[in-house]
Amino acid sequence: MSIKRVRYYLFLKDILALSLTAFGGPQAFLAMLLERMVKVRNYITEDELWELNALCNMLPGPSSTQLISAIGFRVGGPNLAYLALLVWIIPATLIMIAAAALIYFLQEASPDALNFAKFIQPMAIGFIIFAAQKTISKMVQTTEAMVLVLISTFVAFFYSSPFVFPVLLVIGGLSTSIKYKKQPKLEQDEPLRIQWANFYLWGGVLILAAVLGALTRYQPVLLFENFYRNGSLIFGGGQVLVPYLYAEFVDFKNFLSSEEFLTGYAISQGIPGPTFSISSFVGALSMREYGLIGFLTGGLIAAAGIFLPGIFMIFFVIRFWDQLKKYRPVRAALEGINAVSCGMLIAAAYLLFEPLEANFLNILMILGAYSLLQFTKISSPWIILGGILLGILNNWLF
Repeated sequence: MSIKRVRYYLFLKDILALSLTAFGGPQAFLAMLLERMVKVRNYITEDELWELNALCNMLPGPSSTQLISAIGFRVGGPNLAYLALLVWIIPATLIMIAAAALIYFLQEASPDALNFAKFIQPMAIGFIIFAAQKTISKMVQTTEAMVLVLISTFVAFFYSSPFVFPVLLVIGGLSTSIKYKKQPKLEQDEPLRIQWANFYLWGGVLILAAVLGALTRYQPVLLFENFYRNGSLIFGGGQVLVPYLYAEFVDFKNFLSSEEFLTGYAISQGIPGPTFSISSFVGALSMREYGLIGFLTGGLIAAAGIFLPGIFMIFFVIRFWDQLKKYRPVRAALEGINAVSCGMLIAAAYLLFEPLEANFLNILMILGAYSLLQFTKISSPWIILGGILLGILNNWLF
C-alpha cells in the first residue's frame, strides 16, 4: 500500500473518530480538529485551518461539514473530500433516523409516550437562546447590523413562511454591501479566475428538483427539493436551520407536531457529528406513513438534500477564494446576511416556545438549560440526558 493511500486511510479513520466523539458544538469541534488534524497528523497548518473555517462560515450550508470536506479536498482532492463527507454525516444521520422511528412507535403504543421528553422540549429552547446570544455577540458589531437583527426578528415572527427567509437574506446582504468603502482595500495579485462546474451543478440540481417536484408531486422528490432549497440558503450553522425547518414542516406543512420537533432538536444537541442531522429526523417523520422504509428513505433524502448544496458551494468557492475575499462588497454583504440569520434565531426561540404551556416549570427548564450552558462546562449531551432522566422520574412519581 502506497504512503499516499495509507495517509488517506488514516484521514478517513480520523474523520470517523470525530463523527463519533465530536460533542459540544462548534467550539469543541474546532478544538478537536486543531488537535487531531494539525498537531497530531499535520494534514494542514493551523493558519490553513482558521482560513478554511472562516470561508465555510461565510458560505450557505453546514459549516462543520464544509470544513471537513475542505480539509479533505486539500489533503487528497475531491474524491477524498466526498468520502470524508460520507464518513462524517452517516453516523449522526442514522442515529436521528432511528430516534424518529423510536419516537413514532412509542407514540403509537401510547399517546403519552413523549412524556419522557417533557423537560427536554423547553430545554431545547434554552439551547437556541444560548446559540442566539453567542451568534449575535460574534456577528453583530454595528448599529446597522443590530437594526437588521430587529427587523428580521419582527418579519420572521409575523411572517413565518419559508419563502420569506431567502428574501430577508438577500435584502440583508444588499443593504450592507453598499457600505463596502468602509472595508479595507486588498490588492489583487492576479485576475479572478472562476471554474463554474460546481456552481452549475448546484443550480442545476436546484432547478431540476423544483421542476420535478412541481410536475410529479411525488413526496420523496418534494422532500429533497425542500431540504436542498433550505441547505442552499442557511448561513450561520445548524442553529439557524431551526426556524427554517420549523416554519416549513411544522407551521406550513404540518408534517410534525411542535412537541416532536422540539424533541428531535434536543436529541440532535446530545449526539456527536453535524448539527444539521436534525434534518434527518424531520425527513424521517415526514414520511412516517410509509413505515420503516419511509423512515429510512425520508431521513436519507433529507440528509442528501441538506448537505449537498453546501458541498457543491465549498468545492466551487475554494478554488478561487483567495481572490474573491479581496473584493470589498463581498466582505461587506456578509454583515447583513449574518445579522438577518441572528434575527431568525431570536424569532425561532419565541416561535418554538409559543406552543408550549407558559408555566413555571417550562420557564425554569429553559432558564436552567441556558444557565448550564452559559455558566458551567457541562457538555450538551449530559444536559440532555439529565432532562430525559428528569422526565422519566416525573412520570414515575406522578
